[in-house]
Amino acid sequence: MEALIPVINKLQDVFNTVGTDAIQLPQIIVVGTQSSGKSSVIESLVGRSFLPRGTGIVTRCPLILQLVYCPKDDRDRRTADEGTLNLEEWGQFLHTKGKVYTDFNEIRNEIELETNRMAGHNKGICSEPIVLKIYSTSVLNLTLVDLPGLTKVPVGDQPDDIEQQIRRMVLKFISNPNSIILAVVTANTDMATSESLKIARDVDTDGRRTLAVVTKLDLMDAGTDAIDILCGRVIPVKLGIIGVVNRSQQDINDRKSIKDALRDESAFLQRKYPTLANRNGTPYLAKTLNRLLMHHIRDCLPDLKTRVNVMVSQFQSLLNSYGDDVSDKSQTLLQIITKFASAYCSTIEGTARNIETTELCGGARICYIFHETFGKTLDSIHPLSGLTKMDILTAIRNATGPRPALFVPEVSFELLVKRQIRRLEEPSLRCVELVHEEMQRIIQHCGTESQQEMMRFPKLHERIVDVVTHLLRRRLPATNQMVENLVAIELAYINTKHPDFYKDAALVSSLLKSVEEEDFLKAARNKRHTLHLSDMEEQQKNHIRSAHSMDNPVVNSMERSSSAQRHTIIGVSIFPKPQDASANPSTDNSPLSTPTHHPMESTSSGKGVLSPQKPINLLPEVPTQTSRKLSEKEQRDCDVIERLIKSYFYIVRKSIQDSVPKAVMHFLVNYIKDNLQSELVTHLYKSDKAEELLSESEHIAQRRKEAGDMLKALQKANHIISEIRETHLW
Repeated sequence: MEALIPVINKLQDVFNTVGTDAIQLPQIIVVGTQSSGKSSVIESLVGRSFLPRGTGIVTRCPLILQLVYCPKDDRDRRTADEGTLNLEEWGQFLHTKGKVYTDFNEIRNEIELETNRMAGHNKGICSEPIVLKIYSTSVLNLTLVDLPGLTKVPVGDQPDDIEQQIRRMVLKFISNPNSIILAVVTANTDMATSESLKIARDVDTDGRRTLAVVTKLDLMDAGTDAIDILCGRVIPVKLGIIGVVNRSQQDINDRKSIKDALRDESAFLQRKYPTLANRNGTPYLAKTLNRLLMHHIRDCLPDLKTRVNVMVSQFQSLLNSYGDDVSDKSQTLLQIITKFASAYCSTIEGTARNIETTELCGGARICYIFHETFGKTLDSIHPLSGLTKMDILTAIRNATGPRPALFVPEVSFELLVKRQIRRLEEPSLRCVELVHEEMQRIIQHCGTESQQEMMRFPKLHERIVDVVTHLLRRRLPATNQMVENLVAIELAYINTKHPDFYKDAALVSSLLKSVEEEDFLKAARNKRHTLHLSDMEEQQKNHIRSAHSMDNPVVNSMERSSSAQRHTIIGVSIFPKPQDASANPSTDNSPLSTPTHHPMESTSSGKGVLSPQKPINLLPEVPTQTSRKLSEKEQRDCDVIERLIKSYFYIVRKSIQDSVPKAVMHFLVNYIKDNLQSELVTHLYKSDKAEELLSESEHIAQRRKEAGDMLKALQKANHIISEIRETHLW
């Protein structure tokens, strides 16, 4: 089991080289207040005086001290190259790259220099550790961490938050569940007020890994002793309480050796605490720490091995994601271009390896734009939206010229339906814009593999984005032009022979015929009623006159001519088969079979019936009548036009809703898919630009180096742990 501590020391060296706290190694953390005797305890364990001394805060950086027992016949640690074959003891710092220190005064000076370099000269602290390894024939294998002493009030030029800084540093080390806390307290103060025990209890509530060391037993007041403290009657600590006697400042000034101090300590304990002498003192403390650390390492080693294996796998995957160094840049450039183009097209087609689950993207969003956004927008456009009764009536009157309107002219229908069809152009162009935005957004969501390479080569990523953006922008005008042409095509020819529109037009024709017949019957009833109220003689005359009029071929010819003219005006392009009229046109004032009477909407004071726009008037406006009720004939004419506009508008809207997505797919989406790779190769695959485009980001290069170093350290640590046989654990 003695081989376990050197294993942990090797692991400590490995991970201190890469500067990481990822692996929580078992070690002993020395915690105490300033001037509590921490440094004296550590020097007593080593048997040498090598730590900086002084007033106030002296230890300002963590000092990781690895004590290695090295007998004279140990050829693994003693080499002729370093001149350590015949040395009793020597020291080495990790930051000095193998330099051997045989003089412990030089070790003290190097600690002071490195502390000033890392923490500055203004009594500040630093969390980066100094690693010192001491080989000796008279030490036990231990790994100790000496931390700055806990303090309350800043002195000199220390920062105001020095207490919080030191506390955070101490908590960082003792929070490691694989560490043993060595809490140093003084015997001449109340143990219940000990800061070291309090902070140890904060992280180790059960006290399972806390060992208390009571210093300055020889400085207690006369008539008092530490028996209750050492026996655990004051504050119990599960790992035990050990008392020691350190050298005083006078002893240090007098250069009293550690050997003499240990001899005096043993004599004091035998004289003052004879029953407890064999369970206290520095030698007993060293053996206890060695035993606790070995057992602790034995308990932690299986979990440590598992954690190392897991981290090896994680960092191997991380290193693979950063890629290897580029050897053939032209080949690598072509591979990246091909992979990006393939990932881009796969995202559109929905065949990408990693499908997004949080939001729609790529082809799915384009489909959503076509059928949900664009489709529902067109469905929400009412055929008569923005078209009032007065607008329809004005269009009908404008289409008749100077003559009064007897029938509904075809020109008014065409004028008004074109006005409504134009409203389909704006949402169609907006649909193109949304698809264009999604095609641009796909660049950032076209595969994780491609994204890693884009982060690795930022200049190449920037150029790829520029090329794709330029290609999309180049295709946008052609797509917009095609969509505009689709609307213009509908406006160019109003096809009143369309099968769907033909049915509605025939229905309107039949309704008009029934209305004319009803008007004729109504007029006949009115005439019969008039006959009963008139004088008989006058009736006879009127009857003769009326009969003469009906038999007159000239009158009949005029009526037939008027009826034919009417059906020509409203039925030339709308109604395929003109119907013969038998009613008098002058009585055409009744509504359709199911009329709906709506009052005329309010208009501005300057808007007349015959003018759809308000003219500029520099004179004060005169209030006029803003609304009036439409006559039956006006209402009927408006109803006819509205019904025909609805019928034809629905036909055109259905055609636009079907043709616009097809145009966008052909002119934009499919074109990009078919030409993306060739476009990227044309603009990027050039030998003179490969060097510039494949220059790595400093951030990625640094992270690859860190991941590589960490992977090497983990692999080495795994090898060190695997060398331990099962027999070493017991």
